[in-house]
Amino acid sequence: MNTATKYSVSDAAALYKKSRATLYKDIKNGVLSRDHDGFIDFSELLRVYGEPFGVKQVKRIDTSPIQNQNTPEYTDKTVVEFKSQIDFLKKQLEKAEDREAKANARIDTLLTLIEMKPPQSNMTTFTDQEPPQANAAPAQPEPGTTEPKDNGLTADEPKRIPIPKQVEVEPAKRGFWSRFFLPNG
Repeated sequence: MNTATKYSVSDAAALYKKSRATLYKDIKNGVLSRDHDGFIDFSELLRVYGEPFGVKQVKRIDTSPIQNQNTPEYTDKTVVEFKSQIDFLKKQLEKAEDREAKANARIDTLLTLIEMKPPQSNMTTFTDQEPPQANAAPAQPEPGTTEPKDNGLTADEPKRIPIPKQVEVEPAKRGFWSRFFLPNG
């Protein structure tokens, strides 16, 4: 079959022995489509109208690179290809496992950092002393000074000073017309 890949409307009409009006009608109705350059692809003509008239049917020949799959040459090539694919996939798996190990190590590091993070300060109270450090040695009193008296607080918890919250009373909302007709208040 010696056919071009694209046809003008006139050439397609002559190939399929149809009038140009029929092809234009099919294009307008969406049955047949043209490319952006105005030509009609042969595959599109083949889809809509089938094989063209007067063209001999040519038997298709299988041109695949692998003709016979039972030859030892074929099996040797496929075995080599499969082995190379297996090696490639093993390398990819090793890289993925390495990335996973690094990511897990990073996650462990971040979790450790999060646990050692100082606690969030309370917005309504302040402390007058630093929070106790886990690795700090207990403070030794200087010689000649007396121990501070026990004021009822534990040494683990810092003294908290409450800060009163100021609440302002919000004036009642007024409507649009009440601004003009009611006294200001």
